Amino acid sequence: MTRFVLYRVAQSLFVVVGVVLLTFVIVRLVPGDPAVGYAGSRATPGQLAAAREKLGLDGSVFTQLQHYIADLLNGDLGVSIHTRQTVVADLTHFVPASIELVLFAMVIAVPVGFAIGRFAARHHGKAADIVMRIMTVLAVSFPAFWLGLILQTTFASTLGWFPIAGEYTSSLDGTSPLHVWTNLTLVDAAITGNGPVFLSTLQHLVLPGLVVAAYPVGAIAQLTRAGLTEELGQDHIRTVRALGFSSREVIGRFAMRPVLSPILTLIALVFAYSLVNAFIVESIFNWPGVGRYTTEAIQSLDTPAIAGVTLVVAIIYVLINLVVDIAQAFIDPRVRVQ
Repeated sequence: MTRFVLYRVAQSLFVVVGVVLLTFVIVRLVPGDPAVGYAGSRATPGQLAAAREKLGLDGSVFTQLQHYIADLLNGDLGVSIHTRQTVVADLTHFVPASIELVLFAMVIAVPVGFAIGRFAARHHGKAADIVMRIMTVLAVSFPAFWLGLILQTTFASTLGWFPIAGEYTSSLDGTSPLHVWTNLTLVDAAITGNGPVFLSTLQHLVLPGLVVAAYPVGAIAQLTRAGLTEELGQDHIRTVRALGFSSREVIGRFAMRPVLSPILTLIALVFAYSLVNAFIVESIFNWPGVGRYTTEAIQSLDTPAIAGVTLVVAIIYVLINLVVDIAQAFIDPRVRVQ
């Protein structure tokens, strides 16, 4: 097991190094001069030279790469051209909001996807199975921006059940100011006992959370159904049924465990996909996450911010896959010899 873990860690480090090099190359290929964005369009040649020096653009490409890697090893992602703050400080503020949104969506998606998949597998070939399959296809196929606008129109504008946008009601900053500890609003509100902000944040999370959860629900349900349907057709499952076990016991005790390994992998993949997909959702619902930060960075040709977001998202993706690989090895020892 130790050898397997070390091998997976080495693979993950190799991927991260590749992402670092690829990010550096792509950022340098972006048209335009970041120094102009930093110093302003009316900057003098001296001001542009100072901006290039500050941004580390005054040396050769090889020298820039050396400085880039050295800064990364020191935890320095550079200075944002748009906000004039360090990218690390910006991401510390914006990334938690995105993670909070995606985690909320996954809390909905995983149990719902499992339940739909199990239900469809138990009723394989029947009307309920067909209905569930249609629903999961729609959930996977619906564009996020379209679903978001539909939910806003229906449940926010028309029915008024949920807020249309934002993280929580802005007036609460005056009546119930939030003390920030983790930059996760729900967690901070719970820690400090700020009930109004906690409830308001939950209300604001529902609609964007449902949009982000749509694809994971469909994907998890489809894989669960497919895996269980195949497993329920095996000879040993027929033997178990012949011994008098109920359908619920057959699925829960005998058929589900072999299906868990690919589902864990899928959960990791859809989590990473949802983190990227949340960029669109954040724009629709004005959620103060990394998606909005990235949009502003692209518009202002903020290359340090673009590179920082790319690198952080890639590292999160690699770490999630590493954890899932190790979890799979514990669940199914056959994974360790692949």
